[in-house]
Amino acid sequence: MAFTRIYSSAVVGINALGVEVEVNVSPGIGMFLVGLPDSAVKESQERIRSAFENSGLRMVGKKTVVNLAPADLKKEGSSLDLPIAIAILTATEQVTGEGVGSWVIAGELSLDGGVKPIRGALPIAIHALEKGFRGLILPRENAEEAAVVEGLEVIGVGTLREAVDFLNGDLPIAPTKVATQALFIQNGGRYAEDFADVKGQEYVKRALEVAVAGGHNIVMIGAPGSGKTMLARRMPTIMPPLSIEEALETTKIHSVAGKLGSERGLLTRRPFRAPHHLASAVAMVGGGSNPQPGEISLAHNGILFLDELPEFGRSILEVMRQPLEDKVVTVARAKYSVAYPANFMLVASMNPCPCGYYNHPTKECSCSRHAVEKYINKISGPLMDRIDIQIEVTPVEYSQMTDTTPAEPSSAVRQRVIAARERQRARFEGIDGVFTNAMMNSAMIAEFCPLDQQSQTMLSRAMERLSLSARAHNRIIKVARTIADLEGSEQITSAHIAEAIGYRNLDRENWGNRES
Repeated sequence: MAFTRIYSSAVVGINALGVEVEVNVSPGIGMFLVGLPDSAVKESQERIRSAFENSGLRMVGKKTVVNLAPADLKKEGSSLDLPIAIAILTATEQVTGEGVGSWVIAGELSLDGGVKPIRGALPIAIHALEKGFRGLILPRENAEEAAVVEGLEVIGVGTLREAVDFLNGDLPIAPTKVATQALFIQNGGRYAEDFADVKGQEYVKRALEVAVAGGHNIVMIGAPGSGKTMLARRMPTIMPPLSIEEALETTKIHSVAGKLGSERGLLTRRPFRAPHHLASAVAMVGGGSNPQPGEISLAHNGILFLDELPEFGRSILEVMRQPLEDKVVTVARAKYSVAYPANFMLVASMNPCPCGYYNHPTKECSCSRHAVEKYINKISGPLMDRIDIQIEVTPVEYSQMTDTTPAEPSSAVRQRVIAARERQRARFEGIDGVFTNAMMNSAMIAEFCPLDQQSQTMLSRAMERLSLSARAHNRIIKVARTIADLEGSEQITSAHIAEAIGYRNLDRENWGNRES
C-alpha cells in the first residue's frame, strides 16, 4: 500500500485556495475520486488513463483512491488533471517523490499526454508564493503569466512526460523569467489611437479630460456619426499608466476569466470593455454555474463603454447601480457567494432621440416631444444621477474635418491628467478606498470642497432652475474639484462651478421640451 500527497490550487472568485491531492493505492480494483469534484474533475480519470498510455507511463492495476481536500470546497474545471496524475505516479514510484511536495502543480491533460493551458494561473502563483512553496509547475502557455510573481520558480511544461522527467531530475528546465518593469516601460504607453486623430470636438475632449482626471462617469449624447465611439475608444490613451498593484489585480481578473488572449504576461494597459447591448445580465455582472467575472469586472481599473445606452435592457442597467457606488459586485447564489472588484469608469453614448437627430444643426428631427422624453427615460433617474458628466456631441463641420493643423496629442493631455491625479492622491492619502474625486462621499465633499459665496449662489440658482437632485448637486461639486485640480488651484471658484454645471446637458430645461 502506498500513500502520497501533492499540492495544487483551485480558483474561487479572483483568488486561489490550496487543494491537497491525496492518493492511496491499495489491493483491489478501480479508481475512485472523492472530495466534491464537479463533472470536469470526475472526467479526469479517462484523460489521465489515456495520457499515461501515450506517454509510456503505467496505470497501476490496483484500487486507487484520490481525495481532493478540503472536502467541503467544490473543485471545478480541469486544472487538477496534472496534479492527480503526478500524485498517482508518485504513489506508484514512477516519480521519485523527492521534493515533489515543495511544488504547486496545475494543468489540464490532453489524451495524447500534452498539457493544456488553464485559467487563473496568476492567482495560483500568488497563492503559491504566499504559502512558501518553492515554485509552480504548470502549462508552458501559462508560464509568462505566472512568472510575473517574483520570488517563485515557474516551470512551464508541454507534456506529462516533461513534468515527470523534471521531477525525477532527468530533464532540467530553466524557470521562466519576466522583466516586469521593462515590460511596463515597453508597452505601457503604446496605443494605436490618439486624440490627435480627432478633428474639432474641443469642448467634448475637454469634458473627457475632466472625466478621466477625476474618475467621473460620463455619457455622450449626439447624432449618429458625430464621433462618440471614436472619442470613447481614445480615452484609455489619456488615462494614467497602471501601477504594478493595479496591473496585478487587473491581470488576475482576466486570467480567471480566460481573457488574456495572446498577452499572456502582465497587462500593461488599462482595459477597455465594450459589450454589445444584447449581452445577458450574467455576461455583464458575472456568475453562472461556474462563477466567472462579468464585463464590469473585466473593466476594473479601466473603462466600461456602453454604446447606445438606452438599447441595453433596463434590468442590466439597474443592476449596475450598486457596482457604480460600491466599486465591487457580489454574485450571490444558493451554493456560493463571490465578490469581484468593479472599480471602472462608465463611459456611455446614446442618440438624443429615436431617429437620432434631435438638436442636430442641419437635419430635421422627426420625433415628437413625447418620443424624445420616452427615449431618454429608458435610463432611470437614479442611474443617470450616478453619471457625473452629460455632454452633447455635435457633428464636426467640414472646415474642421479638412483642417491640417495638428490637434493636441494624447500624451500632452495625459500629463495634465497625471498631475491632477497626483494632487488627488496626496489629498486622500490615508483614506482607504478613495483615490479620485469621483469617489468622495458627502463628508469628504464638505471637507475638501468648500465653496465661496459666489460659487454657492451660482450653484443654488442652477439647482433651482434645473430641478437637480441632491446627488447631482454633489456630483457638480466633485467635477468642479477636478477642474480646479487640472488648473492646479486649491480653491474651487465660480468659473469651475460654471464649467461643471455646463456638463449636465440632460438637465437643461429645454431638453426634449419642444412642440411635436
